[in-house]
Amino acid sequence: MSRFLVLYRSAVSAAEQMATADPESGAESMTAWMDWAKRAGDAIVELGSPTQSVAGGEPGSFIGGYSIMQADDLAGVTAALAEHPHRGWGGTIEILEMLGIPGM
Repeated sequence: MSRFLVLYRSAVSAAEQMATADPESGAESMTAWMDWAKRAGDAIVELGSPTQSVAGGEPGSFIGGYSIMQADDLAGVTAALAEHPHRGWGGTIEILEMLGIPGM
């Protein structure tokens, strides 16, 4: 089974999104994430959290959060990310396969 680092990208930082969200839309967002997490099930190793850039990065491109997932292959993790709410909000999802380090 392979592990994957999943990055949630958007044009607006997670900090700004959380600061400007009203309580009702914030609750709806959390419900959508939790519903997706239930559907993804054991594919999720670590649900992750929102992130904030503190150094470097490309202006206007934010990594708003991450998850660590597992699947047999890219097709499996892609299937687990189907219907992820982040895409519905205009964000993109980047998938990186975590490679083993020889000798470790």
